Amino acid sequence: MVSTAPSPAPTIGTASPVPDEISTFALADLAGDPGWCRPVFVERELLILTTRGHGDAELDFHLLPCRPGTLLRVRAGQVLRCAGPQFDATVVGWTTEALHSLAVDEDAAPTWRQLVGEDEDAVINEVSQLAVDCQRHGDGPAGRALLRHQLAVLLLRLTLPDANQSGQRNDAETFQRFCREVEHGYQVTRRVEDYAAALGCSVRTLTRACLAVTGHSAKQVIDERVALQAARLLAASDEPIAQIGRRLGFSEPTNFGRFFTREIGISPGAFRAARDQLAAGRVVRPRPPVEPTGANGGRFRSGAHSEPTNSGHTARPGGPGGPSGRA
Repeated sequence: MVSTAPSPAPTIGTASPVPDEISTFALADLAGDPGWCRPVFVERELLILTTRGHGDAELDFHLLPCRPGTLLRVRAGQVLRCAGPQFDATVVGWTTEALHSLAVDEDAAPTWRQLVGEDEDAVINEVSQLAVDCQRHGDGPAGRALLRHQLAVLLLRLTLPDANQSGQRNDAETFQRFCREVEHGYQVTRRVEDYAAALGCSVRTLTRACLAVTGHSAKQVIDERVALQAARLLAASDEPIAQIGRRLGFSEPTNFGRFFTREIGISPGAFRAARDQLAAGRVVRPRPPVEPTGANGGRFRSGAHSEPTNSGHTARPGGPGGPSGRA
């Protein structure tokens, strides 16, 4: 389901009879190598439910604490690493086509959530039943329909709104629409004016929404999305640096180098050279970017109050293990 190069995803032996739609498997099956020495590109939509033990999952260079009941929503195109995992997890994977006929917003589920109480019981039961049915009933039309609706119910449960966030709904919706436009257009343009025109609103409206949800301007959101993709490609592929810059819209390698250094606090070459250093205190990781897919109130974002505590694990620019970052 995951690879470090743009090649077909391997078939996982424990996957369901319909691996191209919905499947369940173990966390270890995602690793590109037994020790997770390098992050891997995620090629499918995933939910990861921690079932035993404690540890950290590194998603897009941001450490997320995991313990029993922790749920991670990982999106296709992100990079994931669980170096030396000391926890077990059940993974649910699917393609976007699996839910195309159902009224489910896949992007509304939060990236990180610690389940408790009745919510934890319900999600564990639904994931467990989905795993059983993937093995037993996934090879016929009725079975496939069953799996799709089970997955839809699970995602809907995770996207139920929090009552205390209703006052920020308008800004959150604008921010989510903006992030979806950025996701489709960041390789073409980094101008806020272009996105405002596409959304039929003003630059001021976009900036207000971004500041309300993330504390960052609309331009910062765009630049951080570009920097995130650059970091993903530098960390999880061997594609030449100049080619990565061209893919992201930079006509000259020097312009890409200056942009990346400004955003991340280290040059692209130095960032790539640091990726294989396994000592956690020496690994250079970028500042956690604004999540590109939009904002549910519980969504994990840079600067959001709902962010899990990293307890100093991540070496960020300007802190221990990283050079000074942007002013």
